[in-house]
Amino acid sequence: MVRIARIDSLVSMMLKARLSIFSVVQENGYDSAGLIGCILNYGKYNPPQKITDIDPAAIINIKLWKLFRWTEMHFTGSSLSPCFDFPTSCRLSSSVGICILQGNKTSVLSGVNQSVMGTEHSKSKERRSMVFLRKGPKLPAWEDALLAGREPKSLLKRGLRYVSLSLIMKGMTSTPDFLWGLHEVQKLNLSRNQLVVIPPSLGKLDRLVVLNLGGNCLKCLPKEIGLLRNLKVLFVNMNCLKEVPAELSLCRKLEVLSLSHNCISQLPLSFTDLTSLRKLNLSNNRFVQIPLCIFALRSLDFLHLGSNKLENIAESIQYLVNLQILIVENNNIRSLPRSLCHISTLELLNADYNAIQTLPDELYLLRRLRRIAWNPMDKGLHIAHNPLARPLPEVVEGGLDVLFNYLRDKKEHN
Repeated sequence: MVRIARIDSLVSMMLKARLSIFSVVQENGYDSAGLIGCILNYGKYNPPQKITDIDPAAIINIKLWKLFRWTEMHFTGSSLSPCFDFPTSCRLSSSVGICILQGNKTSVLSGVNQSVMGTEHSKSKERRSMVFLRKGPKLPAWEDALLAGREPKSLLKRGLRYVSLSLIMKGMTSTPDFLWGLHEVQKLNLSRNQLVVIPPSLGKLDRLVVLNLGGNCLKCLPKEIGLLRNLKVLFVNMNCLKEVPAELSLCRKLEVLSLSHNCISQLPLSFTDLTSLRKLNLSNNRFVQIPLCIFALRSLDFLHLGSNKLENIAESIQYLVNLQILIVENNNIRSLPRSLCHISTLELLNADYNAIQTLPDELYLLRRLRRIAWNPMDKGLHIAHNPLARPLPEVVEGGLDVLFNYLRDKKEHN
């Protein structure tokens, strides 16, 4: 063993092995897998011609070179410094045509014999070695921190029911490429990052059951989301969506969908195919009216339309026969439809902060409403902060039973 004091000494040594291309990159990109790992992966009896991600520090047994007939070698991401140990008797095979030291911390080459290397304008027909001084791609800090030299599959957590991967609050500006190769993942959490785009490769994760993309900067969803046929839960809340792809309706097993805190004003008619959908959150968007497709979702038991621009609730609301929770607070609704009173399953009706002046006489038919509720989390009737016409404000203060009796008596006298 000798210590090579200058990187150009290593270059000269490799050029004697008749390299056709020698590439040097000055910055680290990622951790190398190591020569020993390559040997274990490829095996003695199935040698590769092109070998990548080699760590020079792993070259401790010169006999290893005799096991292979490589034509291309990559010493990438090896943290190679201008001063490092290298076996003196290590000579590359004459079959090697390309050797790349990509993603290292080497200094700019100097003192290399140009006549040995050849030049770009050489008229000689003989293929000569060349040196390229260029910077290779450097992984983002967050991606480098995610793996930290580990295999991507090591990030997976195997529970009793699902294989999950959580990358919440990792500062990601784009999705890591290794993600789309983790085909076995069933629960994926990419929430609270800085993602702007989800690539079409999302469709490769066809085993996904739960997908959380909330709290990012997404402006659209890829059409390939329709390939996630096993998807049951999808969170895309707190993004910048203006529309939802019609292909999402191909996820027929979808049961929970949150699109809250976006800029959506309409939904595709194909949403009528989401017959398994039970919980839908469309709050804090730009809906002026309830999308017609919603009235076909007969399995819905939770519907949140709060903080939109609704001015009315269509009579078709009665078709949501399994609805238990309806939230329409903070809109511009002026009255509640009579048909709403026929949803006997309703346990929470929140119409706070609207422009409601009168209540339908049939409201007493909603027998599962237990109280006048003031706490947003309580079940019951929420009707506060509305310009109710007299004597309704005083009646409401008396409680739900007093209100129902008043409305019942009023209907009988009419």
